[in-house]
Formats: sequence, structure tokens, C-alpha cells
Amino acid sequence: MTDHQDRLAAARKSIDELDQSIQRQISDRARLAQEIAIIKQKSGDVGDMYRPSREAEVLRRVMDRNEGPLTGETMARLMREIMSACLSLESPLTVAYLGPEGTYTQGAVHKHFGHAVRSRPMVAIDEIFRDVEAGNSHYGVVPIENSSEGVVSHTLDLFVSSPLRICGEVTLPIHHHLLSDQELPDGITKVIAHPQSLAQCRTWLQTRLPAAELETASSNGKAARLVSDHPGQGWAAIAGRPAAELYKLKIAAANIEDESDNTTRFLVIGRQQTDPTGDDMTSFVCSAHGGDQRPGALFELLKPFSDAGVNMTRIESRPSRRGNWNYNFYIDVAGHADEAPLNKVLKAVESRSDLFKILGSYPRAPLG
Repeated sequence: MTDHQDRLAAARKSIDELDQSIQRQISDRARLAQEIAIIKQKSGDVGDMYRPSREAEVLRRVMDRNEGPLTGETMARLMREIMSACLSLESPLTVAYLGPEGTYTQGAVHKHFGHAVRSRPMVAIDEIFRDVEAGNSHYGVVPIENSSEGVVSHTLDLFVSSPLRICGEVTLPIHHHLLSDQELPDGITKVIAHPQSLAQCRTWLQTRLPAAELETASSNGKAARLVSDHPGQGWAAIAGRPAAELYKLKIAAANIEDESDNTTRFLVIGRQQTDPTGDDMTSFVCSAHGGDQRPGALFELLKPFSDAGVNMTRIESRPSRRGNWNYNFYIDVAGHADEAPLNKVLKAVESRSDLFKILGSYPRAPLG
């Protein structure tokens, strides 16, 4: 053998040995997960074994100690799948999402929980809430806002009356593809997609397919399924690569979103309260005493944040339905509701509010 062949053989042998060691350690981790489940059951802890704060801390440590050449995000994704598989041995999780299969919301489920969970597709966002409230699913994943099109108002409105809490958040880069049973966009007469996806591809559609009919669907997965069920009609859907694979469609045009950094934020909803991790967000809804039409009402409501130096990262207003021109304010702030200084600030805001409800404190989503 030549020196090149000797080095190649040695490198492959080392990889084989490392693979064996990695597999053995994963098995050891899985056995420890089973042991933890037994310990918890004997101590009377019969709830689901998923702990958002614990998982967030583990993944942050993975990213912090990463030395390359793989990126921190890649290492975290690999560890997430290991954790997901091990957790399924302790207590298999069921997660509701906006279906059918192949939607971006399902992609957010897999990014946050891994692929070892049981995912339940729902036809509407309110059904996700009801499914988790009824106990059919442990958690739900719902879209909340897009970087280019803004908030999903229907999701916000559902939080006012729901007993569920926000347990986590997921950010997912969105790359829209034009899916069809043909390889090129020429000849496409109808494009079907969720309204937000149509809006996010508005310029591309107007430029490349100005004569095509635009039809809305409750999800991009449903749009892809409709196109798959009607071959030869000149129809196309806007969806992601998983939908193309699932429904056996061709990518007639890739990355047709108008903004290259298009990102959607999703919320994980459930019944449990999440412990502080040191890098958390808190979401709450409130309304001003006497209505927000009173001069200075909104300023008075938000002044405690400025006084305490607490960062308010987002505010959205929605009609309160308690009277015309009266609004609820949905606010995201940095910090955990159980920790100072935020806990004192929230009490001050509550004292100035007609409506006040903490929707949840949860680990901030990692980048990537």
C-alpha cells in the first residue's frame, strides 16, 4: 500500500473506533434516562419528564463548549436528537401543531423537541390550544410572528382566555419554494399557500407569475397536499423542502421569499411553569386603568420598565372586545417573572391595569 492509502486506512479505522465509542456513550445516556424515570416515579413525580429550563441549559452548554469544526448550532441540533430519543424512553411526548404534515410549524416541533416526539397535526391554531387544554397533547407549537409580515394576531387573541402558559420559543429560518408536479414555473396558473407565505413572496409572484391566480390555504402543508392531489392542473404551492419530499412534488423555483433572512417565531404552549435559566423572556397581556384613550395611560402603564431598566423587546396592541377603541397590550420583556427586578416591575404594572395576565416565562430561543 502507498503512504496515502495507509493514512486513509488509519483515519477510517479511527473513525470506526470513535463511532463505536459514541454509540456506547449514547446507550449509557439512554440507560441513565431510564434510571431517572424510575427514580422520579418512585418519588411520586408522575408528570411528563420534559423540563424546558433543563433542556435549554444543556443545549447552551453544548454551544458554549463547542470547539468546531462543526458549528455550535449543528452540535446543538445533534444533541437535541439524542436528548429527544432518550426522553422518549422516559415519557414519550405528544405535541400538537398546525398541520397537515410538511408545514413549517412541524419543522419548529422537530427543531425544539427532536424527531422522537409524537406529533399531532391540527387544522387550526385554536384547535392546538384546545388539544393541549384537553390533555390530548402534552404541548403545542403555534406561530406567533414573522420577521417580515409581523404578528399572528389570532394566536395572541387565544391567550387571553386560555389557561395554557408559554413554555418556550423557537425561531425558524423560512425558505419558501414553489412546489409543483412540473420542474419549471412556466405554465403555472394557480399558486396556493398560507396568506402570510403569499405576502412573504409577493414581489417574486408579481414579477414571475403575474397572471397566476393566488389562493389561500390554512397551511402550506395543506396547499402542497392539494397540488399533489390535482396533478396536471398547472397548480403550485408555496412550502418548504419537507413538504416537497412528503407529497412528491418538484421544486419549480427555490427560495422565492422576498427577504433572504425571513424568520418565523413560534411559541411552545403547555400547562407547566418553567424555572429560571438565567436567559429568559416573559410575555404578558395588560390593559390600562380606565381605558387607553385617557391621556398618558399607556405611558403610566409602561413607566415601571424604564424606571427599573428592564428591556421591553416587543409590544402589540389588539382590540380588547370590551368596548370600541379599547385595547389589550401584549408585551415581551427580558427576564423571568419570578426574579428581580422583573417581578417588582410586573407587580407595579398589574396595579395600574384593568386586565393583567402573565402568559409565561420561558428560555430565550438560541440563535440558529
